[in-house]
Amino acid sequence: MTLPLMPKATAIWLIENTGLSFLQIANFCGLHELEVQGIADGDVANGMQGYDPIDNNQLTKEEINRCENDPEASLVLISSKTIDELPPRKKDTKYTPISLRQEKPYAILWLIKRYPNELSSSQIAKLTGSTKNTVEAIRNGTYREAVLESKSPMDIGLCTYEELEKSLNRSRKKTETVTL
Repeated sequence: MTLPLMPKATAIWLIENTGLSFLQIANFCGLHELEVQGIADGDVANGMQGYDPIDNNQLTKEEINRCENDPEASLVLISSKTIDELPPRKKDTKYTPISLRQEKPYAILWLIKRYPNELSSSQIAKLTGSTKNTVEAIRNGTYREAVLESKSPMDIGLCTYEELEKSLNRSRKKTETVTL
């Protein structure tokens, strides 16, 4: 069940401005009936300001009137058409802790040494969470810091073995289709 925004503040407004039962408010806001009674008594959420669900397009006045007339009825939240029609969210870039950021050039060097012709610069950049320019600089030897050692990106935690295997399989499929 979808809950309204700021459920306690919505409950406060409903208690102060409607004749709904505590059970109806509790069911709508996802709170316990005793918690709603505590809000009404002033024991819970002291000083909190009410949040008007009518002005914020979560309820209609007609819906509140319907439930006030029928104590067995439950309030129904207005569904937002824009939220229902949104496309699925794309995967965000993963966060790399500060302690691992300095390890990225070592992981890039490891991938370049192990798979010099199989992985493209963009694939290496994606695996390590770096940029294509950094990968190119390390590949050409013009990187601003002297990279002396190489470390496995899987051991460091920048990518998983499965992600590396997927990238390798993609590049191998591309080379197979080009040669055919």
